[in-house]
Amino acid sequence: MKLDTGLSTRNLREVPAAAKAAEEAGFDALWSMEAGNDGFLPLALVAEHTRRIKMGPSVAIAFPRSPMAMAYTAWDLAGMSEGRFILGLGTQVKGHNERRFSVKWEAPVPRLREYILSLRAIFKCWAEGGTRLKFEGKYYNFSLMTPFFTPPQHAYSNIPIWIAGVNEHILRLAGELCDGLHAHPFNSPKYLREFVIPHVEEGLRKSGRGRKDFQIGTTAFVAVGKNQEEIQRVREGYRQQIAFYASTRTYRVVLEMHGWGDVSARLNEKAAKGDWAGMAKEITDEMLDTYTVSGTYDEIAEKVRARYDGLLDRLAFYIPYRAGVDDAEWRKLARAFNG
Repeated sequence: MKLDTGLSTRNLREVPAAAKAAEEAGFDALWSMEAGNDGFLPLALVAEHTRRIKMGPSVAIAFPRSPMAMAYTAWDLAGMSEGRFILGLGTQVKGHNERRFSVKWEAPVPRLREYILSLRAIFKCWAEGGTRLKFEGKYYNFSLMTPFFTPPQHAYSNIPIWIAGVNEHILRLAGELCDGLHAHPFNSPKYLREFVIPHVEEGLRKSGRGRKDFQIGTTAFVAVGKNQEEIQRVREGYRQQIAFYASTRTYRVVLEMHGWGDVSARLNEKAAKGDWAGMAKEITDEMLDTYTVSGTYDEIAEKVRARYDGLLDRLAFYIPYRAGVDDAEWRKLARAFNG
């Protein structure tokens, strides 16, 4: 299991220093987010100012961007990083597509299937120097690529594509067409073992591949600190975050795996009223223990491995590494996972 981290800043001026620090600390990959910022712009700076660390968005929202626009960005970042770039895609939910991005909401899994297939067709066209482009689907059609608009070839055209998913149809799609899955931070070992992996493996069988050909990663709710007081502060923050995620009906399955499906409806009602404090109270200590792992810096590596070995290939802590904060402890953790 490799230890990754998230990009700790949204300020583009601070990205080079943050990226260098993450690489020097020993993390295997650095993931950017789209949360009040563009997910790709920081990665150009990461690629420029690092030499080893992998990188990608976790995740870029697909449907507001044409696959062609997405392909140009991914192609440039793959070349600039010399093959260290991973394209992470997500659908987001209906409300954000329609009301935040003003994008028509259509069947997300069939549409994402075409999105991925069209990206592969575009990458193949460019890898072959701009050969005839032809992709015909229900949602996307691409048939024009002239020499002027064909990007320069490079040796990194086999760009890994990961998608984010929670429910069975998108998990099967990940296994069938993708190189990896971003499992949602709101997860448990039971949910991963009994729901995520079986559906991913269905897709893998359809593509003639096995589990060894695919990676599953997540940004886990890990509460780590130098003492119990620090750990408890982090846990309480996670209680609120879990309540927020669990209020979304899309994620109800994660609760249902443990017999807590009724909590989802109560959280949804409270979210509609803006009762954020009341939402957190719905998350019991038992639920918190189910969806998080806690420990001091000295013991957390062993606890994470005990929880996720055989289930995950990559893991980042939900609260990312920040240069200058417990640097020595983070370096030890990175060495424990990444050698």
